[in-house]
Amino acid sequence: MAYLVCDGATISCSGEVSQGTCSLTVLNSMITSDDNAQATIMDYVPYMNVASFGSCNLSSNPMVAAATAAKLGVHTPVTCVPMTLSPWLVGSPTVMVNNLPALTDDSTLICTWGGTISVDDAGQSVVET
Repeated sequence: MAYLVCDGATISCSGEVSQGTCSLTVLNSMITSDDNAQATIMDYVPYMNVASFGSCNLSSNPMVAAATAAKLGVHTPVTCVPMTLSPWLVGSPTVMVNNLPALTDDSTLICTWGGTISVDDAGQSVVET
C-alpha cells in the first residue's frame, strides 16, 4: 500500500554522486495531512518543487561531459541542476488533490539527464490510536 506524499517528503536521485537526498516542496495544495500540504503528480518543477541533490554523476548530463572533457577525460561530477520536465509517474489512480492525482511514495520522476528520482520518506507520520 502506498502512502500519500506531503510537503517536506525526502526524495533522492539515482544520478547523484553519494545518493544524497533533498526535500520535496509543495506550494499549491489546500489539502493537508499531519499539517503538511499534500503533493500531486504536478509537483515536479525544478527548484520550485525539486531542489538540487548535490553533485550529478551522470555522463549523459552535458555539464558533466563538458567538465570531464576539460579534465582530459577524468570523470568529473558537477553541481546538480534537476531537469524534471514532466510529471511524476504515476500517482494515485483514486485519490485526487486539487483535481489532480495525488503523489504516492511509489511514484518516480525522470530527470532528462537519466536519473530516476524516488520518494524515500513520504513525509507523514503513522499515528496509532
